[in-house]
Amino acid sequence: MKRLVYLSLFLFICTFIDAQELANFMNRTPIVSPDIAGNEVTFRIRAPKARDVKIYGSWMANYSDTETLKENNEGVWEVTIPTPDPDIYTYHFIVDGVVISDANNILMQRDGTRYLSMLLVDGEKSANYKEANKRGNLTKVWYDSPTLNMTRRMYVYTPYGYEKGKEKYPVLYLLHGGGGDEDAWSNMGRACQILDNLIEQGKAKPMIVVMPNGNPGQQAAKPLMLPEKTFNYQDPATANLYIHSLAKDIVPFIEKNYRVIAKRDSRAVSGLSMGGGHTMNVANNYPGMFGYIAPMSMGIREGQDIDEQLQALKKAGYKLYWLACGDADFAYPGAKLLHEALERNGLTHTFHVTGGGHTWSNWRDYLNTLAPLLFR
Repeated sequence: MKRLVYLSLFLFICTFIDAQELANFMNRTPIVSPDIAGNEVTFRIRAPKARDVKIYGSWMANYSDTETLKENNEGVWEVTIPTPDPDIYTYHFIVDGVVISDANNILMQRDGTRYLSMLLVDGEKSANYKEANKRGNLTKVWYDSPTLNMTRRMYVYTPYGYEKGKEKYPVLYLLHGGGGDEDAWSNMGRACQILDNLIEQGKAKPMIVVMPNGNPGQQAAKPLMLPEKTFNYQDPATANLYIHSLAKDIVPFIEKNYRVIAKRDSRAVSGLSMGGGHTMNVANNYPGMFGYIAPMSMGIREGQDIDEQLQALKKAGYKLYWLACGDADFAYPGAKLLHEALERNGLTHTFHVTGGGHTWSNWRDYLNTLAPLLFR
């Protein structure tokens, strides 16, 4: 009797699913969006009751720019534009003033508290943003942080072959910017794909990449809905809690639990924007800990005196100081001041200036450029 009931329930579910599938596709042509065809890309959204539909994309020059979609006889709105240059872009529709993601596009990025539809345009610049043939692993790791008095989460990338071998690896500590979390570099930054491709091509040394959460009050990214603490960043006692945790909690945890080379010249630290500030601060406060130091899109303020710290860093020694910023980035003046301070104090360094602004387009490109320079 029970078998008959279960069989009947199974057939009902299958029939319901089939009915839903038929309802979804009956008399409708599947919507493809985005639809790249040569030099053009078309975006589509079904909104038969809408009065006005626009699209904003990160390829546009200004945040206020939009393109207007036109409606066809089936209630589908669409617009065709020239295909942007090879890169990764994000976009959204604006339907009667309401921001909406592209429901027909499975490629999404989470930017802090926002979810954005993604457009990947193939080409030389974006080649390393796609999956390599030999792929490493990304693990979500919980660790105890006595400095912050909580258990926290970070992401750890291990290169292809790590699990089967006995080799020890150098480590890159890769830090996100404001509004981000431990998910940012792997999600928006394509860090795993970039490292997989560069290592497979023999352009970068196999390395472990540690991506912590740079918000000291968070245990982990907000989607986990965990309680958060509030720290007063104006209070000197708590201003640098995160970088102290990085040096005292995270680095020791990695060196205890992973096969790593626990030496200065096998440790690198790099970060974008806020993470660039963390990069500078941890290098300055813990001279001799990191052999490779690479702040991105960050600098110092006019009149900020870091000469004493830079002299201590110079005395402790390092292998590479690599500073990167776009010349249209609002952080560029501060980056230039940092460059001048490094010059003034006699610290050998590279000031890698590109076009563009404070964007993931630059930061992905910087990682793609930086990784081959590490641990040489």
